[in-house]
Amino acid sequence: MRRSQLFTKTQKQAPADEVSKNAQLLLRAGYISKQMAGAYEFMPLGLRVLNNIIEIIRQEMNAIGGQEILMTGLQKPDNWQASGRWSDEVVDVWFKTKLASGAEIGLANTHEEALTSTLRQFINSYKDLPVYPYQFQTKFRNELRAKSGIMRGREFIMKDLYSFSIDKDQHNEFYELITQSYLNIFERLGIGESTFLTFASGGSFAKYSHEFQTICDAGEDEIYLDRSRKLAVNKEVYNDEVLTDLKLDKTKLEKVKAAEVGNIFTLDTKFSKDLGLNFTTKQGGQQPVFMGSYGIGPGRTMGVITELLADEKGLVWPEGIAPYDMYLIRVGDDHDMVRQADKLYDDLIKLGKAVLYDDRNEGVGKMLADAELMGIPTRVLISEKSLGAGGLEVRQRTEADSKVIGIDEFLNKL
Repeated sequence: MRRSQLFTKTQKQAPADEVSKNAQLLLRAGYISKQMAGAYEFMPLGLRVLNNIIEIIRQEMNAIGGQEILMTGLQKPDNWQASGRWSDEVVDVWFKTKLASGAEIGLANTHEEALTSTLRQFINSYKDLPVYPYQFQTKFRNELRAKSGIMRGREFIMKDLYSFSIDKDQHNEFYELITQSYLNIFERLGIGESTFLTFASGGSFAKYSHEFQTICDAGEDEIYLDRSRKLAVNKEVYNDEVLTDLKLDKTKLEKVKAAEVGNIFTLDTKFSKDLGLNFTTKQGGQQPVFMGSYGIGPGRTMGVITELLADEKGLVWPEGIAPYDMYLIRVGDDHDMVRQADKLYDDLIKLGKAVLYDDRNEGVGKMLADAELMGIPTRVLISEKSLGAGGLEVRQRTEADSKVIGIDEFLNKL
C-alpha cells in the first residue's frame, strides 16, 4: 500500500472525549473510527491488525479440532425462554427489536442457546460426539459503561467456541487442550509473558471457570498473582479456601490490575437439558450432551495489546500481528530518487514482505512521526543522505538507533 492511496490520515491530537489510551492512539494513527460510544469502525490498517489476530486464533482452534461456522446474530425468543435467559432481569445487556410483523427478536450477546438448538439436527448418537464448532461473529451488548475504547464495546467481534462431549471426562480432556491453546495464542500475540491463567467463579456449572488475564493498568479486574507458577486468582473468588484448594501461598501473591482477554467455562448439561439436545448412548439410553464455552474477543485483545506495548511515540505492534512488515519512507521526489524507491518497494513485495510505502511529498519529520505513531516493526528510509552513507537507513520500532545497510545486503538478508 502506498500512503498516497491510503485514505486515512494521522492526527496530532486524539478526540477530547476519548479517555482510554488504546482509543486515543488507534484513532490518532487512523486504525479505527468512532461512530458513538462503544461502537468503532476498523479502517484499513486496523482491519489488517484485527484479521491477523483472528488468523492466529483460527489456526490454534483448527489445530485442536475446531470447525469454523458463522451463525446469525438475530435471535428468536423461544430458545432463550427455554434457558430462562430472555428476560432483561436475568440478562441486562440485551439489544432487542421487532420484525415488521411485530414479532420480538434479540441481537445475540452470546450463542449457547442458538447453537445448542441448531445441533439437535446433527447430534443423535454417541458416534456424533465430540464436536467443537466455533465462529468469529458480531455480538451486541448494551453495556452501561463504554469508556474503554475497543476493550469494552457495545458491538464487537467474538471468537466463541462451544464443545459438545459425551461426558465430563471427555469434556475435561478438551478443556485441558484448549487451555494450552489459549496460552499459545497469547504467546503468539506478543503478550504471553503478561497473561496468566486465572481462577474465577464457575457459577452454577462448576467450581471454577478460568480467565486469561493480562496485567494492564487500564484493566477492570484485580487479580492475585503467583508469577512463579503462572497462576492467578480473580478478586471475586479470593479467599483462604480457594488458596488452600490451589496450594497458593498468600504471602507470595501479588495484587495487580488486569484485563480479561479470554475465558473458558464448563457448562455441564444446563443448555442441552433446556434445549433438548440428547444423544443415544452405547447402551441404547438417552443422555444430555455435556457442554463447554470458550471465548476470546479479538478486538478487545487488540486494545489490550495497544495499552500494554505502546510507548510515548505511538503504537508498537508485534511482528505477528502488525498491519505491515515495513514502513518505507522515500525522502525526495526527483526522478532518480522516485525510481530507486519504487524499485526497492517492488523488490520487497517480491520477497513476500508487506510494505506501507510513504511516497508522499511530505517533510521528513512528518513521515518519521507517522512511522512511529503507526507502530510498524521495521522502518526503512531511502534518501540521498542514506545512499551517500552506503544504502538504506533501517530501524526497528523497539530500538533507539538506526543502521545504514546496503540495498543488496538488506535484500539478501530478507
